[in-house]
Amino acid sequence: MTTFKKALDVVLTWACVVLFAALVLDVSWQVFARQVLNQPSGWSEELAKYLFIWLGLFGSALVFGERGHIAVDFAVKKLPRTGQIILAVVVQLAILAFTALVLLWGGFRVVTLAWNQNLTGLPVNVGPLYLALPIAGVLIAFYTIYHLVRILTGAENPIEDAELEIL
Repeated sequence: MTTFKKALDVVLTWACVVLFAALVLDVSWQVFARQVLNQPSGWSEELAKYLFIWLGLFGSALVFGERGHIAVDFAVKKLPRTGQIILAVVVQLAILAFTALVLLWGGFRVVTLAWNQNLTGLPVNVGPLYLALPIAGVLIAFYTIYHLVRILTGAENPIEDAELEIL
């Protein structure tokens, strides 16, 4: 499971890099077309919107993989180790429930409702673009289960240290 997580981290990191590079190129073209050519590009705005959504969702999944999300843990650190573990499990289960309800179930509903809906600025349908929701949901659910198992087996601390890790 750890080997798969490391491979997924690399793939997801590169996906975020590619999405960010595409977003930069797209927005640069948009500014150039509007300011220099004086002909705004309608498709580049639509593309930027969806690239930003995919980047945000995949980036948040990557942060969940690193347990890098915001945590206010000054009170939790004062709990005994058993209390910290219980609270960490509750938090991971809450994340899993939210992911299952909103990103997976809600995401699949949105995808099926919008699958054949036409997009005005791009020659694609909206439904496939909304696949970012359930895909990110699967990724976050995997990372949450991964960390939950590691917390329960003692392979991972229930509270992450605030120190930054240098790669």
